[in-house]
Amino acid sequence: MTRPVARVLTLLELLQSGGIRTVAELAERLEVDERTVRRYVAHLVDLDLPVESVRGRYGGYRLAPGHRMPPLMLTDEEALAALFGLVAAERAGLSAASATAGETAAAKIRRVLPRPLAHRLDALLEALAFTPAPAPPAPAATTAPATSAAPDPAALLTVADAVRHRRPLAFRYTGADGRTGERAVEPHGLVLHAGRWYLTGRDTGADAERLFRLDRLAAPRPLPGTFDPPAGPDPAARVLHALATAPHRHRVRLRIRADADRIHRHLPPGLALIDGPDLDGPNSDGSDPGGSDPGGSDPGGPGAEGWSDVELRVAELDWLPAALAAIDRPFTIEEPAELRRLVAALAERLAAAARPPGG
Repeated sequence: MTRPVARVLTLLELLQSGGIRTVAELAERLEVDERTVRRYVAHLVDLDLPVESVRGRYGGYRLAPGHRMPPLMLTDEEALAALFGLVAAERAGLSAASATAGETAAAKIRRVLPRPLAHRLDALLEALAFTPAPAPPAPAATTAPATSAAPDPAALLTVADAVRHRRPLAFRYTGADGRTGERAVEPHGLVLHAGRWYLTGRDTGADAERLFRLDRLAAPRPLPGTFDPPAGPDPAARVLHALATAPHRHRVRLRIRADADRIHRHLPPGLALIDGPDLDGPNSDGSDPGGSDPGGSDPGGPGAEGWSDVELRVAELDWLPAALAAIDRPFTIEEPAELRRLVAALAERLAAAARPPGG
């Protein structure tokens, strides 16, 4: 590619980044004089690209909407973000475009990626797992809101390559308490859950499986050797289990007459561990302390469902009574006693609200 053509394409890239670019700014970035900038703009206009001139003190050039989409000039990181977004949305069932449109768009971007970057992206897509889309989380279920935290792209690709090729990994990690230290890990899986990236693997220093947030991980580097993947649950299941058993202020143990699918609509994976259903009642003698009719007189026919053991570890309890009411199935509270008081208080408020005025 000749240098003038390369500069014209660089000009297009600068204009595509948005806003108005002054002639002086463009001349400095392209390392040419202002007259040459105007000539390059004329080349883009001749190609039928919608470049428009803006007059005034703060005037210059900008790319306006046109009758067709101009060629996109993307950096390596932008191309990686666009391609990964297309693939991730398709896997998660979030794409509004047709499957064909998503595939062709991804193929076009992949075709122009530098080969080393394309190989690293393939490693990311092969290593990545998704947890099931959760129900809206209860705001008090954890000590802090679950906000999206994006890891460093270079670190993400390095971790994905280690996961794919079963190579040990060393990195610097900052824990929830703010302390930073070096870790050596056999990385088992890379998981995207509720807007956060997690690495699950065996911490060789502690000789125990650990869960790491990628936004707290820095300077990953592969170590010599390889390892065999562990038997047992897949990485997504390991992440959900680790999150559900993370230490919090309250340990909650319940018996709910419903299956896991119904319970998880209100107590999502990553928050509640569910074991069941058990076709017997919650008591060893088979009696039903919840007072439900085993013949199925409860709404929805709960008599056809067994009892599930549910365990949660949460920072606050005040959101749980409403969640349990929303499940709309008989339940018993094994612990804590404080939750029983909160459920009783909610029941009293609902009963008072249901009374007729003046009753």
